[in-house]
Amino acid sequence: MDSRRSAQDVLRCQLCDTPVPPLYCGICHIHLCKACVGDHLLDESSEHKVVPFDKRGLTTKCEKHSTKVCELYCEECDISICATCASSEHKGHEFTEILKYFENKKDVIKKDLQELKKSINLKYQEIVTHISVQKADLNKNSQKLTSAINKHGEDLHREVDFIIKKVKSTLEEIDSKQLAVLNKQENEIKRTISEIVQCTADLEKLLNSSDINLVTAYKSRNTEFRNLPPKFKVSLPSFSPPKINKEQLYHYFGSMKIEAHDTTMDSPGADASASYKPLIDEPQIVKDINTDYEKHELRSVSCLSGEHVWTSGFDSIMRLYNLQGELVKSVKTTSGTWPRDIAVTESGYLVYTDYEVRSINMVKNTEIQTLIKLQGWKPRNVCCTSYDDLLVVMNSDDETKAKVVRYSGLKEKQTIEFNDKGQPLYSSRDIKYIKENINLDICVADWMAGAVVVVNQAGKLQFTFTGPPASTKTPFKPRGIATDSQSRILVADWDNNRIHIIDKDGQFLRLIDNCNLQHPWGLCVDARDNLIVAESERGKLKKIQYCN
Repeated sequence: MDSRRSAQDVLRCQLCDTPVPPLYCGICHIHLCKACVGDHLLDESSEHKVVPFDKRGLTTKCEKHSTKVCELYCEECDISICATCASSEHKGHEFTEILKYFENKKDVIKKDLQELKKSINLKYQEIVTHISVQKADLNKNSQKLTSAINKHGEDLHREVDFIIKKVKSTLEEIDSKQLAVLNKQENEIKRTISEIVQCTADLEKLLNSSDINLVTAYKSRNTEFRNLPPKFKVSLPSFSPPKINKEQLYHYFGSMKIEAHDTTMDSPGADASASYKPLIDEPQIVKDINTDYEKHELRSVSCLSGEHVWTSGFDSIMRLYNLQGELVKSVKTTSGTWPRDIAVTESGYLVYTDYEVRSINMVKNTEIQTLIKLQGWKPRNVCCTSYDDLLVVMNSDDETKAKVVRYSGLKEKQTIEFNDKGQPLYSSRDIKYIKENINLDICVADWMAGAVVVVNQAGKLQFTFTGPPASTKTPFKPRGIATDSQSRILVADWDNNRIHIIDKDGQFLRLIDNCNLQHPWGLCVDARDNLIVAESERGKLKKIQYCN
């Protein structure tokens, strides 16, 4: 190596040429030795910010005042500013000390990186594994059906050759279409995984970076990645050959059948291989649970676990019961007024709405935190989604409008108010219990409208259910609402003392009207698809088995 060239490459003080200077002026962008720092600071033509060399990225010049150092971060304008900016065009805005904002951003990056590594990426990998299993099942079923078709065709000899070929063609077409969908989703998932891997690498670089401009410019993609793609559930065709009748050979040969399925997203922690649970002929009461509520006092119920449920009514006390009817815990609202609704988060915390003071609140242990304070609107009903978002039904102060608002991380993320024609989706006032279905549809029991209104995750109207056909009882006025692992929707019919069950497409399935229900109001479904009913007439809870 050329020793002279090597010497020239050594970092030197830009004032005295001393090698390996330990300091750096972040405003003038020059390297300094300790002996020259004093002279440099005496230069009043500009501000100076001298820092150790390894901290050189933590200072930046103000874009509007080139002689000033950015010491603050304007959160309202999302920009680094100097003291002059703070007292002029940014006056009245909220500021954060720049180094504190830098450290906060580092924390966000660290959390995003951990979530990508330990959660999001693993979930995508699970989906890929699920697709592989589905492809294997599709192939195995196809082989099984092909054998059955061949055997039946041999019995019919040459007369049925044409029919055999036609049915095989149908099977191949079904397999081809579903395989195409699976392959397409698999490719999309793998592409997203590649993006996650790249994003992870970028975040690791940012985490080790001291460049304030790069770090503060970081925009998280984790919200995008959290929205996992739906899992396509393969519908396996079946082949059912009848007895041979030569006169009606084609008719009796049989045809390929497939049950149509929509793509659905399993909620976090759900068992992707969960078995189908059909409705039973006669729903039955598993447990009758006493509470401390007086007659007509009990309203809402929300499952905490298979053994504990939260309740609320027309008083200020929210009560946690076990299934033996023993009071485990009680919490009083901070305002002293009765909560309009309650819900339980994925983490097990209780959330309640306070209509009178326009707040949504969370109970952690015995402490109550106000999460959201509304202006011009009052919160009525609430539910927690599978991703711990909050869906809140609210009315305007003058009760002329109603809407559903999604909150993610305490920030308003989505508003659902109108259909495609600009018409209101919901009636303007009164109770509207809300629940997210397993396919991410948003289901609202609109009491005043006498309807269950279901929109998809994007807020597009899917259907409106106004009760079963040919009903001779009191008009349908829904109250509580719940969903189960099969995407079925259960609705409390308070006036007629029964529960309606409909499928995810709005088709009426059956009634639960044999369990001596006394004005059912609130509903929830536990992890095993047992229905918990709050009976306002008696102030009691009922646990009902309605499916296998």
